[in-house]
Amino acid sequence: MGRHTKDSVEVGRAERIAAASDGLAADGQPPPSTGAHPAVPPPPAAYTGEGGPPPQAPHTGARHEHRWLVLGVIALAQLMVVLDATIVNIALPSAQQDLGFSDGNRQWIVTAYALAFGSLLLLGGRIADLVGRKVVFLIGLVGFAVASAIGGAAPNFEVLVTARALQGVFGALLAPAALSLLTTTFTDPKERAKAFGIYGAVAGTGGAVGLLLGGILTEYLDWRWCLYVNLLFAALAFLGALRLLHPGAPSDRPKLDIPGTVLVSAGLFCIVYGFSNAETHAWSSPKTWGFLVVGGVLLIAFAWWQTRAKHPLLPLRVVLDRDRGASYLAMFISGAGMFGVFLFLTYYLQQILHYTPVKTGLAFLPMVFAMIVSSVVAQNKLVPRLGAKPIVPLGMGLGAAGLAWMTALDATSGYAGHVLPPLLVMGVGMGLIFAPAMSMATAGVAAHDAGVASAMVNTSQQVGGSIGTALLNTLATSAATSYLVGRQPTPGARVQAQLQSYSTAYWWSAAFFALGLVLSVILYRKGPPRQAVGPTEGPVHM
Repeated sequence: MGRHTKDSVEVGRAERIAAASDGLAADGQPPPSTGAHPAVPPPPAAYTGEGGPPPQAPHTGARHEHRWLVLGVIALAQLMVVLDATIVNIALPSAQQDLGFSDGNRQWIVTAYALAFGSLLLLGGRIADLVGRKVVFLIGLVGFAVASAIGGAAPNFEVLVTARALQGVFGALLAPAALSLLTTTFTDPKERAKAFGIYGAVAGTGGAVGLLLGGILTEYLDWRWCLYVNLLFAALAFLGALRLLHPGAPSDRPKLDIPGTVLVSAGLFCIVYGFSNAETHAWSSPKTWGFLVVGGVLLIAFAWWQTRAKHPLLPLRVVLDRDRGASYLAMFISGAGMFGVFLFLTYYLQQILHYTPVKTGLAFLPMVFAMIVSSVVAQNKLVPRLGAKPIVPLGMGLGAAGLAWMTALDATSGYAGHVLPPLLVMGVGMGLIFAPAMSMATAGVAAHDAGVASAMVNTSQQVGGSIGTALLNTLATSAATSYLVGRQPTPGARVQAQLQSYSTAYWWSAAFFALGLVLSVILYRKGPPRQAVGPTEGPVHM
């Protein structure tokens, strides 16, 4: 099929999407066959990239009558998915003692979730576009709950790892469906800003909430409740979604790109698996660099295939916009660097300052509050006036500064005078990154691309976090080993070795954020988001 023929196909698709808006009911809701949201262009404040489509009248339909309740349902589901990446961290020692698995196998409780989640997110996003967001959202909730119940009742290590992998599979369906529902539910520019401010705060603070909740459940109940608690979250979200979301499949459904799905899923799997192996194998081991090389080749092949596929899994028009691409990079880098706080500061508080699991979780609450406030202020006040270019780089700079500050922590440090100040700086910085990046990464996307664009946000953050965890763990372990060379392994020396490993992780995390500062300054456009006057996708097929 020639390029001009492909262009005609995309033009026809855009026209069909625009024509679908004529079928809206008076209350702004789509007829039953169109799904939970109308497949129409967003209102004028939605963002479009350079080289946009020809002008067209903006959408003026009424808004979802229960949109703020829908936000609550979506945020609850997103919180469940995000916190599950960290809630088991504090419970791992208890689970290991109960089930009797080795230290070498312990990492797979975390890695199994990350592997399935990170490698299948793009497929999950496209399935949401194909089948309908409400159906996929509900299936994701039920599947996640069932997998959590299996993990909570696991009699041995193998069942627990399998359950964690299943959680990742259904999380890969749930997360992009949730974000695409948010993207297509809130079309008013002011309300959209508020919604993404709240959603960004939930996504950014989910890891810290997981640490707190995991500590409480482990200390006062049992480690198994760190998995059972998902049944409560899923039940509440399921009932809300069943009542509030509208049924149906999208009116203009793209076809599934099977070769692209295989290439990107296998590539992401190899990348995450290779970095995970770096924790237990040397970088020179084929089990480390071999998987990384294969993963890189597969992702390059995927990018090439997307320029040839008739129905690409990830249309390059979604990622080649400067602001959107910058937002995906911002989520990737902040996801990698953020674990310098959640993971190693958790170790520091429990192993050096001897905090209980609950006290450790409570120690992160000020960071959570700072993140919520800064994300809402950034999305509602700063980005509409200044754009993302000064805001996201500022957040990156604050993240780097907070992590560099943490390198001064030692065995005699106190919470109020030494731990709290850099935590607050980090919280403000993360809020300035997450909400604007999530909003800019999904704004101006056609309804039938909303799922895959949303999946890219979660993919960027999840894969970044997985790579960051494995890489920082490897660097920290090497630093501790190097410190003990030539020294007597006394208790004092071991403590200093631990502190040296944490400091190394903080410095590298700060370097990630510094890189993010430079890239976001270069890539983001100047000025506030531009007004969209046409459909949210250009006619050029990529």
